[in-house]
Amino acid sequence: MNLVYEKQIKVTEEHIDQNKHVNNVQYVHWVEEAAAEHWDLLKQQTEYVNDVWMLVDHHIQYKKQVYLGEMITVKTYPKTPEGIRQPRKVEFYCNGQLVVDSQTLWVLMDKETQKIKRLESSWLEKLNN
Repeated sequence: MNLVYEKQIKVTEEHIDQNKHVNNVQYVHWVEEAAAEHWDLLKQQTEYVNDVWMLVDHHIQYKKQVYLGEMITVKTYPKTPEGIRQPRKVEFYCNGQLVVDSQTLWVLMDKETQKIKRLESSWLEKLNN
């Protein structure tokens, strides 16, 4: 299985700020949205199907502005786990150029107990089989 999730977003008026480009806060929303959509596709193949991810650290770099009517390609994928933290990369492209780059850290929470779960270090490898 390919662990890269990709989606297209057409920039609409609701995404635009007073400077006439995509509002930076909108990208943060899209980071969380893409991660959640990707997890919904993957979770049935894991032993963590009833658990939820919580964002604990977020770094984002804005490289270029995007404007009304343009298409954005969002690519996201999990990276190698770091103990209890699961890094995830989210990249935004417009016209083939990287316009926003994001690195996030997540922890997996037991939905019932609200306690952090420790992932098996090989959990992503199992998805590739």
